[in-house]
Amino acid sequence: MNTDQELEDFLDQDLTEYLVPENFTPATFEFATKDKSITLRISSALLAAVKEASKAQGMSYQRYIRQVVEESLSR
Repeated sequence: MNTDQELEDFLDQDLTEYLVPENFTPATFEFATKDKSITLRISSALLAAVKEASKAQGMSYQRYIRQVVEESLSR
């Protein structure tokens, strides 16, 4: 969407066919206030791998680490 008009035109459509569970992703801790920080020492190689994986997912490496921790805890 490049303009407000294009966005308005898109939202004026019947979007019912898009409102199915497959088009949604779970979101839990990501919206919680991040009021604590931690220090974690890892190898340069592991950090590089994390950054590469997070880039492939289109997110910051800190968010990627939070997501991986959350997924691990939900198993």
